[in-house]
Amino acid sequence: MTKTAFVAIVGCPNVGKSSLLNRMLGQKVAIVTQKPQTTRTKIMGVLTRGETQLVFTDTPGYHRPKTKLGEKMIKAVGEGITGIDACLFVTEPEGEIRDTELELLKRLKNEKAPVVLALNKIDTIRQKEKMMEKILAFTSVYDFEAVVPVSALKNEGVDTIIEELEKLTYESVHFFPDDTLTDQPERLLAAEMIREKILLLCDKEVPHGVAVSIEKMRERPSGDIMDVEATIYCEKDSHKGIIIGKNGSMLKKVSTRAREDMESFFQCKINLQCWVKVKEGWRNREGLIHNFGLD
Repeated sequence: MTKTAFVAIVGCPNVGKSSLLNRMLGQKVAIVTQKPQTTRTKIMGVLTRGETQLVFTDTPGYHRPKTKLGEKMIKAVGEGITGIDACLFVTEPEGEIRDTELELLKRLKNEKAPVVLALNKIDTIRQKEKMMEKILAFTSVYDFEAVVPVSALKNEGVDTIIEELEKLTYESVHFFPDDTLTDQPERLLAAEMIREKILLLCDKEVPHGVAVSIEKMRERPSGDIMDVEATIYCEKDSHKGIIIGKNGSMLKKVSTRAREDMESFFQCKINLQCWVKVKEGWRNREGLIHNFGLD
């Protein structure tokens, strides 16, 4: 008897949703940085253990949008929680409940889907009393199926989350082959690997104004090398200078690290070429948002 459940992963920006997804899958399918709003679109990941299949949707961080791109991200959250079988709500282990978290819980109540609360980053807390206060605050406003303290970084509590979610599956055929990991196209995965390195390596003012488009991704006839050509778009000439760096040093560093990730994921040698172009105000231009696959 096979079982399945479609599970949305939701929460505010920078609480570790993507890190938790990667840890549960045992493979990196979503980029991870310390900067908020790293995830821009819905990312699907599939975990099949024996007869049970969990289909995850990692959503952008729930926030109050300030640009058209931000509006698209919030729309993606709404679409991600519509018609789900279960939800994994991720928050930090201490601090007060945010207004945006209360808004998100209100939306989940309308969906009437069971919700598991994950308090991520428990490796960062020094006083467990603070975590207990956070748990009491959340459980006083919502009836969760389970509450699980977890550290995606240290891989603590992750198996418990999976076990709790497996309890919420129902008898069904598997919707994806058992060896499926994600539905993300190879071009999007490659673009996100490049964007992750920019987020990690460049100044604070640059990252959210960056998008990456893969112009070419083709395997050579020999089958052992893939040629990838990418254009990095930014909003200002000053940002372009930062991304390229002195004598191209920053762009070379970004390209090298992205290439290493691609070779690990795609299991072949990668010849990566990157260019940088300026598209002023692209985050408020519907056409460009569409061209970058962010709608």
